[in-house]
Amino acid sequence: MKAVIPAAGLATRFLPATKAVPKELLPLVDRPVLQYIVEEATQAGLGDVLLITGRGKTSMVDHFDRQPYLESRLEEKGDLKRLEAVRRPSELAEIYTCRQGEPLGLGHAVSYAESHVGNEPFAVLLGDEFVAKDDPLLPAMIELQARTGGIVLAFMEVAPEDVKRYGIASVAPADQELGGTTEVVRVTGLVEKPSPEDAPSRLAVLGRYVLPAHIFDAIRRTKPGSGGEIQLTDAMAMLLAEGTPVHGIVYRGTRYDTGAPLGYLQAVVQLACEHEGLGEEFRGWLRQFVADMPEVRAT
Repeated sequence: MKAVIPAAGLATRFLPATKAVPKELLPLVDRPVLQYIVEEATQAGLGDVLLITGRGKTSMVDHFDRQPYLESRLEEKGDLKRLEAVRRPSELAEIYTCRQGEPLGLGHAVSYAESHVGNEPFAVLLGDEFVAKDDPLLPAMIELQARTGGIVLAFMEVAPEDVKRYGIASVAPADQELGGTTEVVRVTGLVEKPSPEDAPSRLAVLGRYVLPAHIFDAIRRTKPGSGGEIQLTDAMAMLLAEGTPVHGIVYRGTRYDTGAPLGYLQAVVQLACEHEGLGEEFRGWLRQFVADMPEVRAT
């Protein structure tokens, strides 16, 4: 199975920082966001990764190339730890790219993967979120798709006021034998970014999908929806209405959402606290910093 990472968006919420630097390369302590996502894919056995890029984002591909001059300088200095870290991105997976000329929605972006993935199921990983390495999500999704042959989504439960930010599912209990050790539901409907009063549930679609190849035909038949864009949610809803089975795994592990500034900063702090080399010192500094903040303690 191949992995597809749509990463052609404009990242307007991070401007001006992302005017020249892709959001996917913003650092989380010592690695860019995109490397965490590719690592998540390879951990699940997906060693063929297609990056769907856009204008000004060639540096994303560069990150996964070898850097002979830099590597030789580090080797000369005997800095083997940093040498290993610099080489690691190029050793993770086979990285391929294609270019989306204009960002016209997630469905439109995914359609660019058709010639690369062919007639096989494939995984889609959005470029601004990932899950904890010790609590993976993709392996269970891939296994479930192999058993059902349809669409497999990942869900998390969100607060009522947040449903307007996500695709939201209506669900029913899945067949018992599909559950195993994971919480599996059968999807009966999908709606993109509903108002809180119209939302069928609080189960929001995460940025992980395992899709059958006939999703491409559905995307071609999908008209622009929310925001005037071609939405992947709408294409999946079309297939659901036509009889394609859709299941979801409810994920209750740790998810890092770097798609907005607040979530990005939270991820930086979380990962810094957990970092093998920096964590203990950073946690100590953070405790003292919070304790010394004026007036905050009283409120």
